[in-house]
Amino acid sequence: MTPLPTRPLRWALRSVMLGLTLAFAAIQPAAAQSILRDSETELMFRDMSRPLIQAAGLDPANVKIVLINDDEINAFVAGGQIVYIHSGLLTRADNANQLQGVIAHELGHVAGGHVIRIGEGAKAATGITLLSLVLGAAAIAAGAPEAGMGIIMAGQRAAMGNFFAFTRAQESSSDLAGASYLSKAGYSGKGSLDFFKKLQNQEYRLAIYAKDSYDRTHPLSSERIEALTQVYRKDPAWDKPTDPKIEARFQRVKAKLIGFVNSKNAVTIYPESDQSVPAHYARAYAYHLGAYPEKALSEADFLIAKAPDDPFFLELKGQILLESGRPKEAIPVLRRSVAQAADQPMIAVMLGHALIATEDDKNFAEAKSVLKAAVNRDNDNPFAWMQLGIVYDREGDRARAALATAERNNLEGKPKLALISAKTAMAGIPKGTPDFIRAQDIAMVSEAELKKNKKGNKSGE
Repeated sequence: MTPLPTRPLRWALRSVMLGLTLAFAAIQPAAAQSILRDSETELMFRDMSRPLIQAAGLDPANVKIVLINDDEINAFVAGGQIVYIHSGLLTRADNANQLQGVIAHELGHVAGGHVIRIGEGAKAATGITLLSLVLGAAAIAAGAPEAGMGIIMAGQRAAMGNFFAFTRAQESSSDLAGASYLSKAGYSGKGSLDFFKKLQNQEYRLAIYAKDSYDRTHPLSSERIEALTQVYRKDPAWDKPTDPKIEARFQRVKAKLIGFVNSKNAVTIYPESDQSVPAHYARAYAYHLGAYPEKALSEADFLIAKAPDDPFFLELKGQILLESGRPKEAIPVLRRSVAQAADQPMIAVMLGHALIATEDDKNFAEAKSVLKAAVNRDNDNPFAWMQLGIVYDREGDRARAALATAERNNLEGKPKLALISAKTAMAGIPKGTPDFIRAQDIAMVSEAELKKNKKGNKSGE
């Protein structure tokens, strides 16, 4: 499903390459994968991964854990210091320790520079392929077409085997690196092994009965389990339980994610007989998305009664009210949420959205204030820029409305529209001011991107 800008779960859909945010703002990324952003989830990722990131010798300020809206059980690193976790992996993980094991493994790829080094394996494989093509062509020219084709096919298989061996070596290296990070962080390896067993069961269901991993990019799960079991069992942290606070937060995040991405089945997974906090969380989102606002509000009120100052429970109720067409009622609830989580700009954006949605001019000054504060803390939120643009437009400040539009288009990967808006902003903003310089920067980046795209299109013709 594709969430709409007015239907967030407090997750903001964002491009892998650029960005979008909001409570569940949406954008179609260039990589055809959407990113789910949620304040509570990102905070949990940050706190549970910090010791692992430090153990890997990396700076926590530079590493991000990002959630992708994809039901497959998968995680990957695509460049830079960003670990992508599929929603399907998070919803199928039984506990926080399993997720910690996955993150540790992916950090092994980051610390090892594997994305950058993948070119080495590809280069070696390409060399084998080219050599086999030359030898095969020579055999064909000499009057031995069958031998020539045999040489070419054998060369291709050898090239693939060489490349797969390279990627398997990277995976094994990351397994061992991840194990060391878990150990240094004081996290048990039980979750890592348990998750590999889940993958092993999936291999069985998919009828992957290979005895070895020769034709695979990854080692078989059975091979990985065998290699890691002794490593983990010897570690002092083997029997150390997961921090109960982290575990409780994980179960909350997992439940709210299921309520959003699997709303039709969430009430089956978390039946009304289940009175736990995660169950109420999941049902609240499921009822909200199923257009049962009163039932959703009832679930949210239960949670708030349990923890009156929990910013994410307050955010949930504010969102339900806002998206049910009751922005005036949402405002005081969202103000309380922002007061309890001043460091969570996405919640502030929702408050700004509610203030604007009232269509009351008296609320626009507050909306402008909270939205400007939000983009100063998190400026890669297209929805926030759109809302701020509405405020500027209402004020008659067309130049800054154009700048806000340029920011949004830039984040959404629309260089042509970003360039037009940036030039409009530059025409109305005094030269040399910070806003003018920002508009100028967007114009330059957009022009460069358009030239790059034009050159790429010509080379592909």
